[in-house]
Amino acid sequence: MLLSNHLHDSNHQPPQTWKCPQTHYLAAFDKRWYSQLLHIQSEINFLTHSFYREQKMTSVMLPITTGSISSPMGLGSDSLPVQVEIAGRPTYLADSMQFMLEYALRYCPNGVFYMMPSFRGENADQRHLCQFYHSEAEICGSLSDVMGLVNSYLHYLVEGISPLIKQFGQENGFDTSHLDHFIALSKNIPSIRFSEAVRQLNYAPEFVEKHEAGFYILTNAGERQLITDFKGPVWVTHMPSLSVPFYQADDLDDEYSLSADLLMGIGETVGCGQRHDSAEHVLNAMARREVAAEDYEWYVEMRKVRPLQTSGFGMGIERFILWLMNHNDIRDCQLVPRFNQVNFLP
Repeated sequence: MLLSNHLHDSNHQPPQTWKCPQTHYLAAFDKRWYSQLLHIQSEINFLTHSFYREQKMTSVMLPITTGSISSPMGLGSDSLPVQVEIAGRPTYLADSMQFMLEYALRYCPNGVFYMMPSFRGENADQRHLCQFYHSEAEICGSLSDVMGLVNSYLHYLVEGISPLIKQFGQENGFDTSHLDHFIALSKNIPSIRFSEAVRQLNYAPEFVEKHEAGFYILTNAGERQLITDFKGPVWVTHMPSLSVPFYQADDLDDEYSLSADLLMGIGETVGCGQRHDSAEHVLNAMARREVAAEDYEWYVEMRKVRPLQTSGFGMGIERFILWLMNHNDIRDCQLVPRFNQVNFLP
């Protein structure tokens, strides 16, 4: 089901009060959209913990600061880190806590997960938020294993939350048939390798761009075209190696990686991958991307002391909510917005 370009006229439509940062918090009181949003967030939180409890995975509590960002400068990075100073010492706000999940997994090999905020340095727009909530998990296993986990997790979420979303759909005038389509997939979300996807898109410039380093990337229009072609969510797997961060393992050669993006709604909503299983592979990957190895010395040492084959994923919760609500502006998916260089109250 394709994302609507606009929603049916209704008194309950997203009011976009975030356009007035100083008065948003007062104007939002009278907008039903925001109370609905909080109910959806609550249900996702409850269902997530329920799902992982059934999987016997462990919920972990982690800091929001880190010295080891998962989007370092260099090839493969697709976001800007947020640097702060605390008590005179520079550090970063977490763009993801994947590395800490990899660390925690070595204590809890059945799998670990969390839901917590992430911070990015880009400006907010229709598709991006500066601060958003991440649902992330790490397990022992391969790319195929973690894709299976994501398929099961999302099926569980959609089945559990569908009644609530359908009620809101009736009130707000948006179509919810995409939920039934997703449930009917029965955890069998179609997939296509990146190399096949770009051929299917005929390398059309509006869909596929060539990076200066020589590899191809999908544009957002290309992602949406694939969603159209597959009539709903689709995995794109085995991205070009240099288009993903250093921690994603390579496939049989160095050209493609053991990574995958789940496209749904406005585009990529889940990203996942298999991690390197040795310190040597991590060091080689950092060198290829010109990432400073000293910044991740502990990450390399961890593999020497406690080697483990792991894979993990991250889902942007607001992007998932956007898909649930068949909406097209992610800035409507926060009760209390936080846009870079904008002073919101409270």
